[in-house]
Order: sequence, then structure tokens, then C-alpha cells
Amino acid sequence: MDQAALITAFITLFVIIDPIGLAPLFVALTKGETHSHRRGIAIRATLIAGGLLVLFGLFGEAVLGFAGISMPAFRIAGGILLFLTALDMLFERRTKRRKGQASAADDPSVFPLATPLIAGPGSIATIILLTGEAEGNWAAIGAVMLVLLAVLLLVFLFFLSATMLERALGDTGTNVVTRLLGMLLAALSVQFVIDGITAVNWLGA
Repeated sequence: MDQAALITAFITLFVIIDPIGLAPLFVALTKGETHSHRRGIAIRATLIAGGLLVLFGLFGEAVLGFAGISMPAFRIAGGILLFLTALDMLFERRTKRRKGQASAADDPSVFPLATPLIAGPGSIATIILLTGEAEGNWAAIGAVMLVLLAVLLLVFLFFLSATMLERALGDTGTNVVTRLLGMLLAALSVQFVIDGITAVNWLGA
């Protein structure tokens, strides 16, 4: 996997998982907790989400094959899903829905942090798409997993610095960043659809 592909994979995962957008929700879900307890919740959430995403990245395509779903079809469907997510980000619907999923449970590390906020439908679809593009090349799949690890590390760091980040950006700054990421995700999702259609045409030729 070349450098451009790795950069694209990183941007795609970063945008769809959205560590910046998750940080304020982490603050809300862990309000009143001690720093050590917050750190424990952050560790569990990122590890559980990482495990789920790695499993889908390694075996998701096999499950699709068992169900009779081709990778080009999944690329197109995944691109459409990512585009809808981008629209949610652009029009603030994503943040409102996430806040609705947030709860005051004693330990929110599994739900809603690990899933569906980190390892949600969008990120699961994305990791399957990215590993599928490796076409069985284990070196390329390993590179995608390292990119995923880097994004999850950023999620963990943003969780730890969530309070400071929230003060620095403010509501306006967070809204601006979310919309910029939404625009970027929209472009990347269209590229997924184009790649899927191109693959279908190539297979049919």
C-alpha cells in the first residue's frame, strides 16, 4: 500500500470515527468522575472498539462472500452510507443523534462509547472497505490496521484531553471543524461509489 493510500485511509477513518466530535460527549458521559476513572473508561472504550473493528476488518469480507455480497456492491453501499453520515455532520444531525444515544450509565465504556459511537455502522463499513481494497495482501491489510491503531490512539488522547479541548474550541470552533470534516467525508464517500461502479464495469467487461 503506497503512501497516498495510507493517507487516504487515515483521513477516512479519522473523519468517520471523529475523535474531535467524540471528545465533548466523553466529557458529558463521564461528568463528575475522577481523572483515574475517566482514564479507565477511555482505555476500555478504545480497546473494545478496536477489537470490534479489527474483527470486521479481518473477517468482514469473508462474511460478505458467505452472504453473496460482492466487494464492488459493498463499496457502493458503504459510500452511500458514508455520504449520509457526511450530510448528518454538515447539518448537525449527527451530533444531536449522538447526544440522544448518550446515557448516564455507571460505565459508558461499552455502550455508547465503544459501540455505536466509535465502532458504529460507518466505521465498520469503512474498515471493511479499506481492507477489501488490499485484495488479500497481508502487508497492505497490516498497514490499514496500523492506521486504525493510530486513529484509535488519537481517540484515546482526545478523550484524555477532552475538557481542555472543549474549552479551547468552544461551540463555534467545534461546529466549524465538524462541517469541514463533513465536506471531506462527502468527497471521500463519492470516491468509494465511483470505485465500486468502476469495479462493476470492469468485472462485466
